[in-house]
Amino acid sequence: MIETTERFLREIADRIGLSAVDEVRLFPPLRQSGVETGVAVVAAIPLPPEPQHPHEPDEPPEALSESAGDEFLPIEEEDREIIVHRHTVFTARYRHTLKGPDRGKWEVDVRAEADAPLVTLDQVVRGVMKRAGEPFEPEKISASAFKTIVEAALAPSAGPSANQISRPVGRLSSPRAG
Repeated sequence: MIETTERFLREIADRIGLSAVDEVRLFPPLRQSGVETGVAVVAAIPLPPEPQHPHEPDEPPEALSESAGDEFLPIEEEDREIIVHRHTVFTARYRHTLKGPDRGKWEVDVRAEADAPLVTLDQVVRGVMKRAGEPFEPEKISASAFKTIVEAALAPSAGPSANQISRPVGRLSSPRAG
C-alpha cells in the first residue's frame, strides 16, 4: 500500500474512530494537473445514542418502537435486525498537491452522508462507479484489515529490514600495510 493511501486511512481513523470503522471501499486515486485526489466510502458503527429517559425493563426503548399517536407499537422481529445493524455511511476525500506553489498541501474531508444498513454501501458504490463512467472496482477493506493497516502505519519502524540493507557485491580489498 502506498504512503498516500496509508495517510488517508489514518485520517479516516482519526476522524471516525479506528474501532468504529466496519468497512471501507477505497477508489483508485486520480492524478490530474499535479494534484492527486482520492475517495473512499466508509461504513461505521454508529455510537449508541444517549438515553432520553429511562424506561421500564418490559417497555421497549423508543429506538425499537414506532409511534402511532400516543401509543408505541413494537416493531416486527424481522425489522428489528435492520435497526440494530444500521451504519453511518461516510464519504471521505483527500486532495494532495504534488506540483506547483502549493506542493505538499494535504486536505481531507470526511462527512457523514447517511444512516443505513450495510447492504446500502454496495448501492452507493455502484452509483459512484456509474457516475464516474469508468470500469474500476474499489478496493474493499474489512474492519480487521483497516485496523491492521492503520496500526502498522502508526507503529514506529524497527529499523531497516534485511531486504533494505545494501550489501556490497564481491570482496572488499583492504589496504596493505607496509
